[in-house]
This record gives sequence, C-alpha cells and structure tokens, in this order.
Amino acid sequence: MNQYKSCAELKALAKEHMFGKYGISIGATLIVAMITGFVSIFSTIFLDTTTVIGVVLNFLISFVIAVLTGLFTSGENYFYLKIACGKPVTISDVFYGFKLFPNKAVLIQLFIAVCMYLSMLPMTVFSFMVQRNPENSILILPYSLSIILYLVVTVIISITYAQVFFLLHDFPNYSVRELISMSRKLMKGNKGRYFYLMVSFIPLMLLGLLSCGIAYLWLIPYMNATYAEFFLDLMKTNQQNQKVSA
Repeated sequence: MNQYKSCAELKALAKEHMFGKYGISIGATLIVAMITGFVSIFSTIFLDTTTVIGVVLNFLISFVIAVLTGLFTSGENYFYLKIACGKPVTISDVFYGFKLFPNKAVLIQLFIAVCMYLSMLPMTVFSFMVQRNPENSILILPYSLSIILYLVVTVIISITYAQVFFLLHDFPNYSVRELISMSRKLMKGNKGRYFYLMVSFIPLMLLGLLSCGIAYLWLIPYMNATYAEFFLDLMKTNQQNQKVSA
C-alpha cells in the first residue's frame, strides 16, 4: 500500500509551489477578505443586537452571507489547486467560483452552513440571555457548554467536508450530493491526519498575533496551499492504492 505524505512533506511542497507566488496570493486574500468583510459589516452594522429581533436578523443575515461565501471558497480552492499543480495563477482566479457551477458552490456551502449554524443556535440564544441577565450565574454553565458544542461541531464539519470544493473543480459534473458524499468517503480514516495538519499551524498563528495580524497575510496563503497539497496527495494515493488492490 502506498503511504500518504507526512505533514512536513506537504508543507515543504506548499513552500516550493508558493515560491514567487506570495505577492499575488496576498493580493487575492486581501480582495476576498475586504469584499466579505465589507458585506458582513455593512449588513449588520445598523442592527441592535440587544433586542430579540436584532439577534434574529443578525443570525439570519450572517447565515445568508456564510452561504454566499461558498462562491469565494470555491474560487480560492481553485486558485490554490492551480498553484499546487504548478500552473500560473491570476487574481481573477479567486472569482472562478462565480463561473464554475455557482449554484453547486452555493448549495454545498448551504449544507455546511446549516450544519454549523444549527450548532451555533444554542450558543446564540444563551449569549443573548447572558447579555440580558449578566448577574444570573446559572446561565454560565449552559452557555459554556453551548460554546464547546459549537466548536466541536465546527471542527468535525470542517474536516469531514474539507475536500468538497476541491472535488467540485476535479469533478464539476458530479451532483452536490455526490461531491459531499465523496468528500466524506475520502476523509474516512484521514480525519486525524487533517486535524494534525490544522493543529500544526497553531504555533505560527500565535506568532502571527505578535505582528498584530500582519503575518497572516503570508500565513493564510501558506496554509491554503498546504491544504491543496493534502487534497492532491489524498487523491493520488487513493488511486494508487485502488490499482494495487485491483
């Protein structure tokens, strides 16, 4: 059986393929961040989150925005997939999600967002209750547990469906259900490896805080490039193992 590349090997490949491409990658990251950030802030800045109506509207608006960001997620995955394959990239590549079956990208993100926002709902409710009744210590435990629930579900969903947008670009004619199912199957037995890869970036993320977040302009592209390398290695090794077993 062929072995998957180690975390260190994937990072080394990412660094190799990112050489000379950090400038355009930083530019692409800034553009996406500014667009999504502006939309998020502008859409909720006038809401009064101290009222029930304000909290509900904020929750719904942020959900819709989260769904629509699937278009940018698709484009970013395409951008870094090209880098991992040694192909030239342009800033416009991050908008490729608007061209390649945007309906599928939105539906995929809708599925992911529903899972995450359902787990966020208890945390949102308890957060509002704590805000309204800060002296009520009874709310602290359920509020803390709701935060833990949200974090656990978010990590599990993020890992399980980490490959779905990469798969969309490799298999654009597959249905949304097939792409979601394929990502789930690919990550079976590989969730621990992916989680370890994610955790391995924590030291760099902590160091990035010392630069007031400026270092994240380099770190985020590096992380995304590494995740693209993980996908390619996952697909290649699986195909080789299937040939051997056949």
